[in-house]
Amino acid sequence: MQPRCGNSACHVLMLVLCLSAAEDFDWTKNNHGSFYYGTFPTGFSWGAGGSAYQTEGAWDKDGKGLSIWDVFSHKKGKIQLNDTGDSSCESYYKIKDDISLMKEIRLNHYRFSISWPRIIPTGVKSDHVNGKGIQFYDELIDHLLENHITPIVTLYHWDLPQVLQEKYGGWQNISMVNHFNDFANLCFEKFGDRVKHWITFNNPWSMAVEGYETGEHAPGLKLRGTGAYRAAHHIIKAHAKVWHTYDTQWRAKQKGLVGISLSGDWGEPVDISNQKDIEAAERYVQFYLGWFATPIFHGDYPQVMKDFVGRKSVQQGLGTSRLPVFSSQEKSYIKGTCDFLGIGHFTTRYITQRNDPTGRSSNSYFTDRDLAELVDPRWPDPGSEWLYSVPWGFRRLLNFVKTQYGNPMIYVTENGVSEKMMCTELCDEWRIQYYKDYINEMLKAIRDGVNVKGYTAWSLLDKFEWDEGYSERFGLYYVDFRNKNKPRYPKASVQFYKRIISSNGFPNQREVENWRRKAVEMCSSSNQLLAADPLTSHMEMVTEIVVPTVCTLSILISAVLLMFLLRRRN
Repeated sequence: MQPRCGNSACHVLMLVLCLSAAEDFDWTKNNHGSFYYGTFPTGFSWGAGGSAYQTEGAWDKDGKGLSIWDVFSHKKGKIQLNDTGDSSCESYYKIKDDISLMKEIRLNHYRFSISWPRIIPTGVKSDHVNGKGIQFYDELIDHLLENHITPIVTLYHWDLPQVLQEKYGGWQNISMVNHFNDFANLCFEKFGDRVKHWITFNNPWSMAVEGYETGEHAPGLKLRGTGAYRAAHHIIKAHAKVWHTYDTQWRAKQKGLVGISLSGDWGEPVDISNQKDIEAAERYVQFYLGWFATPIFHGDYPQVMKDFVGRKSVQQGLGTSRLPVFSSQEKSYIKGTCDFLGIGHFTTRYITQRNDPTGRSSNSYFTDRDLAELVDPRWPDPGSEWLYSVPWGFRRLLNFVKTQYGNPMIYVTENGVSEKMMCTELCDEWRIQYYKDYINEMLKAIRDGVNVKGYTAWSLLDKFEWDEGYSERFGLYYVDFRNKNKPRYPKASVQFYKRIISSNGFPNQREVENWRRKAVEMCSSSNQLLAADPLTSHMEMVTEIVVPTVCTLSILISAVLLMFLLRRRN
């Protein structure tokens, strides 16, 4: 999923920067349009996803080494309520159970990540390879394929081996490029006969900015103005090296694809007739998505990043730009290292021009962009404070990618919405609405000519949400984290998404409205069953009472107390 910048001001007014827009992307034309009833191309792949640290648990079992998230989450005050991913969903022990949930939805693919320290505990291949880690992913991949579900595998979803952080400084150090390549090469060797879709990195923007600039994510460093740029520079080089390794050593025999998953919120100009707002919106997208996509597709950073960071660096009295430079050989080596582009998208911001201070004390990735982020108070925001539902921004982003990067093959690798409620409901009608609207905008983008091949709902399960712990839930399936068995319960969105998949789109208005009605009816009865069963069968087992019934129990207890007090008064 997609976290935000850490300081509280960001949630009111955020900043971001970009390069000059593609000439053939029309910033002045934003036709929201009405809902489109139709179907996706034949062979379109429907899936859901998760990641190792967020779902697996078993943080110190079967020879797994420490990751930076194991260490970071164990530090008091870093995570909401001091939660950790130590046990999370316990997916390490529930391969067959979770695949049965995927079969229930009729998924075509499942996106998961491989934990680097579970495979190579220290991160250094020559130290030790953990056979039990290899065995776990072997079993997961085999069971997926036995059930006709295609594995889409992410090599790095933020869980760097802690030894590499302590010994080298993690992604601040160029040595990560070779260590990551060794890990990726081992994965190709062990799993590449069955895995044909590889993603090198998930959302490197968060890795760089939140890990090395704001410090709100592991490893928690606050290297303002330099840390994020340096980390990103090494991440891009590592991605390119892994792509070349696959291309030269494995592609001919395994015939797979290697891509990267980039996250990108859309930035819409506040005033589409104002050139400065258009330029600011372009900077927003380029400093976000373009920071990584432009080198991979065109060989170098967006020109606007080079201009803005370079100018600010000079104003701060620095001899060179804080944005690192690729050599001509590196540019050639990096350009074109993408068989498909993964896009993670959740929300949109309105963007306007703002001049930020340029003093040395104020240098940061955010102030480099000279812009402000705004939100429309009418946009729905059911969960995460950064996640507003703005479906039309998804279509705009996909069309921008098409024009900017030569219409690459796209897999939507993350899209979904959270809830943040004390009493969680299985009847997640807001999630149904979000999926319906966002998937429809993706369908419109395909009609525009965007080359989208698959969609990944984020996420299959409720899971550990990084610095938010378990306070936010993105899952199609509710997970009761208070129960040591971590039981899963389907939310209404499971039935709705299942209907979209089986129909490969939206056949007609009456049918789609019927899907929603039936999904809500089913979840209402599920809520009643969950509320009744613990009360009658498990009163002594408090941990067995599922969280969706907490509201029901609170009401019942309050009613009993009220009746008792009224009787005493009488």
